[in-house]
This record gives sequence, C-alpha cells and structure tokens, in this order.
Amino acid sequence: MTGDVLAVPYEPWASSPAARKAMQGNRSRDTKPELAVRRLIHAAGLRYRVDTRPDPALPRRADIVFTKQRIAVFIDGCYWHGCAQHARVPSQANADYWRRKLARNVERDIDTTSRLENAGWRVLRFWEHEPPQDVAEAIVRVVRKAQAR
Repeated sequence: MTGDVLAVPYEPWASSPAARKAMQGNRSRDTKPELAVRRLIHAAGLRYRVDTRPDPALPRRADIVFTKQRIAVFIDGCYWHGCAQHARVPSQANADYWRRKLARNVERDIDTTSRLENAGWRVLRFWEHEPPQDVAEAIVRVVRKAQAR
C-alpha cells in the first residue's frame, strides 16, 4: 500500500506566523514563578529534581520532584491550567481550538494528580500568581514532615 496516506484534517493552532512565534516562546519549564520557588526551597536546604517524571510509567512531568519523599510539585500557569481567579475564555482567532485545548489541560491535570496519588505520591499544586515565599514555605513544610517519618 505504498503511496496510500490517510487524510487527517489538519487543524492549525496558530492563526498567523506571528501568533505561532509568540506561542513557541512560552516556556514549559524554568518559568519565573518556578525559578523563584526553586531558589527559596534550595536556600532552605532542600534538594530536588526538576522537570522530571515522578512515575516513569506516567508520561507526564512535574516541575519539582522529591523522589525519596514521593512528592511531586506543579506550579501551574493561570491561563494554561484554568485558574478560577485569572483564567479567561479565549476570544482570539481559533477560539474553539483554544477552548478545547485548555479544557484538555485541566482534565489532564486532574488525571495526573489522581494517577500519582494512586501510585503513592503526594501531589502539591500551586498557581503561578501565588507568592513564591508562601509556596516555598508550604513545600518545605510538607517535605520536612515527610523526611521526619
């Protein structure tokens, strides 16, 4: 069956080359909120892995992982992960695509949390708008409690 290709309708996610370039500039790791939190928890003496799979069987990555304590930390972007306080409905070009994309992100977050918890992980989720000091203090408290066990 050489030459036969199934035609799959292509749905562009970027409405223009400029939009595509802007979206490609969005970081998936090392965001400002992540870096701020990581600096604080590192200064508190905690060591961790960055942008790694907590569970190798699950093809999803956490922002910060404490492997020995089985703690996975996610610092979610308000737009991308549906923050109740800051999320907005896309009104730009390709709005239907973006609504579905963002809804899938939220569903995947819920699924990831559930799967990790079922595998014995403690999952901590924070929003990018939360003060880094507050986030770091919460992480340090949970990790130190787990270390004491």
